Amino acid sequence: GAAIVVYSATKFIGGHGNSIGGLIVDGGNFDWESAGSRQPALNTPDPSYHGAVWTQAVKALGPIAYIIKARTTLLRDLGAALSPFNAFLLLQGLETLPLRIERHSENALKVAHFLEARDDIAKLIYPSHQDGYAGDRARKYLKGGFGGLLGFELKAGAEAGRKFIDSLKLLYHVANIGDARTLAIHPASTTHSQLTEHDFVKTGVTAGYVRLSIGIEHIDDILADLTQALDAAK
Repeated sequence: GAAIVVYSATKFIGGHGNSIGGLIVDGGNFDWESAGSRQPALNTPDPSYHGAVWTQAVKALGPIAYIIKARTTLLRDLGAALSPFNAFLLLQGLETLPLRIERHSENALKVAHFLEARDDIAKLIYPSHQDGYAGDRARKYLKGGFGGLLGFELKAGAEAGRKFIDSLKLLYHVANIGDARTLAIHPASTTHSQLTEHDFVKTGVTAGYVRLSIGIEHIDDILADLTQALDAAK
């Protein structure tokens, strides 16, 4: 497994779009000292901490040099500390994470089936509907559901993508993901708008691509808004 895992707590952990935060989890199972020159930041003197060698400084505590250095230097240099209220909000979100993930996945699968049946959709991107290696891995490992993120490509292209976003009434036009509310974004006219057509191809973003982060609203409300917005974009 992974020795280090990094989470954006802003996404599904918080789950309500009300706090910005991140988490670094050190499994304590990697021998940083043995890594030697491959990890110079941990195995050579740190001039910003009076020449401390992190693997030696915390050796008595176990193989946790990475997380100790991350905690101390990020706190000092960037002020990486949550306010008490933001910490409270993220902990509140964490308590309902399993329930929300079930609903995200359940709703997203229904949205995927809905989009698959429409003739104005050129491509659907969702684990349950992938072929080949990706689909096989998804069905093998994602036993509890395929998550809340999906994408689709509109046959009519960029203008249809913009019109779809502008026509939404329930869904939020937001670049975030993992929210209790359903979010939608058209990258070609927002996050990727400065790219050339050649760059679009390289990044896998097409002119008609739309990304959805499916929330936990009633599925009938989600599908109703998608239906009217897609019809308006034709």
